[in-house]
Amino acid sequence: MIPSGVVTGARVTHESGSVDDLAAASPESQRHGVTDLCSVPAIEEAYVLSTCNRVEAYVVASDAAVGRVAVSQFFDGVDDDSVVVSDHDESLRHLLSVAAGLESVVLGEDQILGQVRTAYEDAQSAGGIGEMLEAAVTKAIHVGERARTETEINEGIVSLGSAATTLAAQERSLEGVRALVVGAGEMGRLAARNLADAGVSEVVVANRTVDHAEHLASELEATASATSLSALESLASDVAVVVTATGSAEPVLEETHFESGGSAESAGSRSTAGDDSTRVVVDLGQPRDVAPAADDLPSVTVYDLDDLESITAETREQRADAALEVESMVDAEFELLCEQYKRARADEVIAAMYESAERMKQRELETALSRLEGEEFSPAQREIVESMADALVNQLLAPPTKSLREAAAEDDWSTINTALQLFDPEFGGDDGPIAPPLPTETVATESGLEATDDD
Repeated sequence: MIPSGVVTGARVTHESGSVDDLAAASPESQRHGVTDLCSVPAIEEAYVLSTCNRVEAYVVASDAAVGRVAVSQFFDGVDDDSVVVSDHDESLRHLLSVAAGLESVVLGEDQILGQVRTAYEDAQSAGGIGEMLEAAVTKAIHVGERARTETEINEGIVSLGSAATTLAAQERSLEGVRALVVGAGEMGRLAARNLADAGVSEVVVANRTVDHAEHLASELEATASATSLSALESLASDVAVVVTATGSAEPVLEETHFESGGSAESAGSRSTAGDDSTRVVVDLGQPRDVAPAADDLPSVTVYDLDDLESITAETREQRADAALEVESMVDAEFELLCEQYKRARADEVIAAMYESAERMKQRELETALSRLEGEEFSPAQREIVESMADALVNQLLAPPTKSLREAAAEDDWSTINTALQLFDPEFGGDDGPIAPPLPTETVATESGLEATDDD
C-alpha cells in the first residue's frame, strides 16, 4: 500500500505548562496512550512520549484534520494554553530535537534518548508503529546518538538527577549527611548516584518494590540501604536531603512526614559550612510526590521541576555552541528524513506501475503466442519475443519513472496521481488519490488548541 498519511503532533512540556498541567496530561502509560489514540477512527499510527517534563503525542492519519481531532481528545481536560499542536513538518523536526536533547530542561541531557527508545518499544507493542513513524522515531534516535557522540552537548550537568543534587548542594553542604531517594526508577537511580558522588555519608533508597530499591542500593559506590515506602514516616524526618522521583498519582510525602524525628543536623551531618539546619527536598515527581504544605514548614525547603530551570541556566550557557551544532545536525537529518519519505512513496508508485505493466505484458504475450499455435518456436526464439516485450515496457515506462521521481522530490503529488490515471485508471486502487506526504502549511487552530511553528 502506498503510504499517504500526514503526522500531527501535540505536547505539554515544561516550557508550555506547569507541573500540574503535565500531571493532567499524563496517560496511564505510554502503551495505554498509544492504544487510545489508535482507537480513534482513521488514525493509522501513534506514538506517545511521557516523561517527568513532557507528554507528547504523535499520530498519522490520511487527513491532518483527523489527526487534530485525535490529539485534541488525547489532551482533553488539560488547560488549552499549555497544549502546543504542530503540523507534519514541525512535528517531525520537534521529535528529532527532543531526542537530541535540545528541548530538555537540562540542555543535552542523556536520559531523554533512552526515554525516546522506550516509548518506541511501547508504541510497537501497542501496534502504533507503521511505516511513517518507524522512519521518524528511528531517525530521531539516530540524531540523538550523533548529537552525543559528535558534539559536547552532554558535557556538565546531563540529567535532572544531577541537577537535583546541584540544587540541594546550593542550599546546604552534602558532605557527610544522610540522603533519602524515593523511587528506584531511572530518575531515582541518577539522583542516588549523584548524591553518592557528592559525598553523602549514606543513601537510603525507598521504593514500593523493595527488591528494586535493593538492586539500586547495591550499585552505589557509597554506604546505602533499601526500604519500603511504609518507612517514610520515620525516614523523611531523619535525613538532611530528600530527592523524590516516583510515578505515584498521589503525594508519597505529606507535611506530617517532616514534622517529627531528628533535625537535619542530627541526620549524620558533619559539615560546619553555613546554616545546615534546613532539610532540602527536591521533588522530581510528576505529578508531585511531595504535598505543597510541606514547604510551609520552617525547617524544610521544597524544590520542584519548575525550580530546576535556574540550576540549568549555567549549563545551558556552556552548551550554547554545541547546541548550534546540534541544531544544524537536526536540520540536515530532517531534510534526509523528508527525502526518505519522498523516495519511498515514489518508489512504491513506480513499483505498482511496473507490476501492472508486467501483468499486461504477460497477458498480451500469452494472447499472441496462442494465436500462433502450430508454429514451431524454439526456446531461443520465444526468449527473443519475451525480451522484446520487456524492452518495450522498460522503454515506455522510463520517461514516466523519471517524471514521477522528480514530481515526488518537488512534492508534486497531483502530477503523480495524473500519471497513474493516464496509465491505468485502477492504479489508485480502493485507496483513491495519494495525499501529499509533507504538508508545510501551519495547522489551523481547532478545539481551542493552538497550532504553532514554534515550541
